[in-house]
Amino acid sequence: MNKDIPTDAAAPQRNSFNLLKRLLKNYILPYKALLIVALICSAIVAIMTAGIAQMMKPILDEVINGQNQSMIVPVATAFLLAFCIRGAASYVSVIYMNKVSQFMIGDIQKHLFSHFMGLDLAFFHKNPSGQLMSIIVNDVNVLRGTISDMLMGIGRSFLTLILLIGVMFYQDAVLAGAAMVVFPFAAIFVAYLGKRIRQISKHLQGDVASLSDKLAKVFQGIRVVKAYGMEDHEKDRASTSIMAVRKMNLKAVRVGQLSTPVNEVLVGFILFGVIVYGGHQAAQGEMTAGQLGAFLTAFIMAYEPMKKLARLNNAIQMGLGAAERIFQVLDETPNIQSKENAPALESANKDIVFTDAQFQYESAEDKAIKSLSFTAPAGKVTALVGPSGGGKTTILNLIPRFYDITGGVIAIGYQDIRDISIESLRASIALVSQDITIFDTTVYENIAYGKVGATQEEVEAAAKAAAAHDFILAMDQGYETQVGEEGVKLSGGQRQRISIARAILRNAPILLLDEATSALDNESEKAVQGALKALEKGRTTIVIAHRLSTIQDADQILVVNHGEITDRGTHDELLKNSILYTNMHKAGTNG
Repeated sequence: MNKDIPTDAAAPQRNSFNLLKRLLKNYILPYKALLIVALICSAIVAIMTAGIAQMMKPILDEVINGQNQSMIVPVATAFLLAFCIRGAASYVSVIYMNKVSQFMIGDIQKHLFSHFMGLDLAFFHKNPSGQLMSIIVNDVNVLRGTISDMLMGIGRSFLTLILLIGVMFYQDAVLAGAAMVVFPFAAIFVAYLGKRIRQISKHLQGDVASLSDKLAKVFQGIRVVKAYGMEDHEKDRASTSIMAVRKMNLKAVRVGQLSTPVNEVLVGFILFGVIVYGGHQAAQGEMTAGQLGAFLTAFIMAYEPMKKLARLNNAIQMGLGAAERIFQVLDETPNIQSKENAPALESANKDIVFTDAQFQYESAEDKAIKSLSFTAPAGKVTALVGPSGGGKTTILNLIPRFYDITGGVIAIGYQDIRDISIESLRASIALVSQDITIFDTTVYENIAYGKVGATQEEVEAAAKAAAAHDFILAMDQGYETQVGEEGVKLSGGQRQRISIARAILRNAPILLLDEATSALDNESEKAVQGALKALEKGRTTIVIAHRLSTIQDADQILVVNHGEITDRGTHDELLKNSILYTNMHKAGTNG
């Protein structure tokens, strides 16, 4: 289990009762109408089952012994009707119980995904995507099986068992009481097994999540795996994870099935006692054969729901282990949120001002940004240069509040960005990063991601501005071409130009460019630079460029090193006054 996934946020929910209460209140009761129909049908099944056991008395006493031949057809008809009604009710109860569990699981998955979308970027950096996908898919699927079994167990097995026990007491209270003596011991043993199963379940879901994460990373990096001949290494790593999952699954089966031999032994002793006692009672005329037959039938029929209820506890504990992981994540709250009734950004066409801004990553010993102060003038281009790891990308990430500063102020105009709504802030920003995200969909949809409801003309205009239109038309299906996972069907330069087209389409007043042309060849870069120059006009732009030649015309250039601005000025001024900038200029690259 990934240690970064919260383990303490939901501590109050770890109690089984609280977990079940939360599931019932939030996800099951909204479908109470379906649940009531299912429970009514389950009750009918239980009643018919008990009725079948009770009818064994007249069958043995009057029909089979031939004492009352007129009872043959009515009793046979009653038997037939009981089975027909039980079959129909059983079918309806299963369908409706499954509807409830499927609807509930769909709600949990939607809730989980929506919750993930609202969490901070730091959460996703700490928790690998494979782990999170496993929670949404695998943990929720385990919970689905548990809820389905639980509803069926409570709705049918429990009611059936109660009614059959009633039949047993009706036939012979002493014999029934004696048969019930062992039940408390069986219940204690089942509860003990349940605790162990729940612990195993949590470890098992963690191992499955770890396996999912490893597989996802290997598939995403398959090009590097093959290039470095690491196939056998990855096979060994995957095999280790698969073996760990197999080991925990086998352990779960071993522990979970311990109740079966124990129950069989207990039932064997009970049947032995019933037959011995009942046989003597029947021989002495104190019990008819029909009474003993009805009692034995009820007891034998009660054994099946009893076994299901014993297994149900194991299933519930498996599901609660998954539910605990789910609720731990759902109880994770984002650190970065809009304040209540936060106003919208009044206008993004204002200066972006850093005043004594500071930032430190949670796991870092030193500050990534140290007392940073500068102004990015509205409608102007501010370039950030400096050695790799100096803090340039961190500065960009602070503006849309991917992270919050730990000291100082960042403002747009006179508005502290922490005081305005996150939605209005990010709606005013277009970001092109060196870490290009291309979705496994069409070229058109990847570009249109920059603007909800974009028209074909707008998408094509953005693609032309990003020097992407021609290569898109050269593809098999043009703008409708599926680009594959992470844009695997595209070259690095093509992926970058689609990303730039997305930002151009967004047409936001603040433009953040993080080495936006780093993957382009010289010819494509010249075309895109022209588009970016046009895009930058009238916009507040902060740019990090891989090649210093692309930012020589910036209105101001800030040299960032070790989280501080060491020099600032225009290109010509820095060549005269900054040794670090001069050295980078000679090398031709930024960092």
